[in-house]
Amino acid sequence: MNTEHPAPEGLHRDTLAVRAAVDRSQYGENSEALYLTSGYVQPSAEAAARRFAGDEEGFTYGRYGNPTVASFEQRLAALEGAEACMSTASGMSAILLMCMGLLKAGDHVICSHSMFGSTIKLIGADLAKFGVESSFVSQTDVKAWKAAVRPSTRLLFAETPTNPLTDVCDIRALADVAHNAGALLCVDNCFATPALQRPMALGADIVMHSGTKYLDGQGRVMAGALCASQALVSKSFLPIMKSAGMTLAPFNAWVVLKGLETLDIRMQAQSARALALAQWLQAHPAVSRVHYPGLSSHPQHELAMAQQSGCGGAVLSFEVKAADADQGRQRAFHVLDSMQMLSLSTNLGDTKTLVAHPASTSHGRLTEAQRQLAGVSQGLIRVAVGLEHITDIQTDLDRGLSSI
Repeated sequence: MNTEHPAPEGLHRDTLAVRAAVDRSQYGENSEALYLTSGYVQPSAEAAARRFAGDEEGFTYGRYGNPTVASFEQRLAALEGAEACMSTASGMSAILLMCMGLLKAGDHVICSHSMFGSTIKLIGADLAKFGVESSFVSQTDVKAWKAAVRPSTRLLFAETPTNPLTDVCDIRALADVAHNAGALLCVDNCFATPALQRPMALGADIVMHSGTKYLDGQGRVMAGALCASQALVSKSFLPIMKSAGMTLAPFNAWVVLKGLETLDIRMQAQSARALALAQWLQAHPAVSRVHYPGLSSHPQHELAMAQQSGCGGAVLSFEVKAADADQGRQRAFHVLDSMQMLSLSTNLGDTKTLVAHPASTSHGRLTEAQRQLAGVSQGLIRVAVGLEHITDIQTDLDRGLSSI
């Protein structure tokens, strides 16, 4: 924020989403500036030496930092209630940065087996090649998380709600498990965003984001971020960033920075549409089950309402009625191919409603056993609800559902 007129204390989250950023330049721009530069001219050799050594603040090289990127990091940290934030080129690169910064060969990570398919592969298979061990447990069973703890456990990584079944974990309880074991808890907050849920207020040490999703909100760019203490960011994450270069591009940072300004109103509007759609699907004769935390039928409904500001979020999934897996896949494909307006896309967080078949896309690289553990059936369809009129969304899905 402009240091000539310091912001008052205690600003509300909605205000921080619009105002938190680096200082204005000498030109006094009201909209945050986009700085497209890979390098920076230093005022003197001594100043350059101090800045590269970390003894003085100042931008030195594009891989290490950028004013536009810093604005995004400051704004997201403010929304999450974190001391600091480190942005990355994508959500998955944020997870990789976290693991590289915190773990070494022989260390152990505990995750839910309901997590995003790429997360399961990265931690369970790719990092295993470098000696990082992992256990995958039930998302909702705190006792299972506790039982999986080893002397070498360094990190618990939870995603709540999960993708695509919207399972919800008790963040405060998992924070206790992690801290009692001398480990850290990271929460993937992509689905709820800080507009609905602030994991650090519930005891989490790190909040991970794919800014590609709701932080941008219009499906334009890719971005990732880790929100944490200043010590974790500067001592654990920044050195890896400088060496490995998972750097967020300034343009992408600027796009997501502006997206944050409308995050709250978008999440409220899209959550309302998602609830209406979930209720409609729950009553549809071609649907066997709907997964959405905003429904009272959801197993963790009360917990979700407490953690997520009384909202279910904008993502739901449902299962078409089928006699077996083959018929489930066939019928799910029929629903998807019958759509005339909604987008068949594996992304989420757009103003346009996006519909996908997780078993063949986001979770397609998992084994069938892993998919079954995660509850991802062949008849499952995920819907990331956008801002179209709810009747139009329902009508487009019904083209396939009513003809099964």
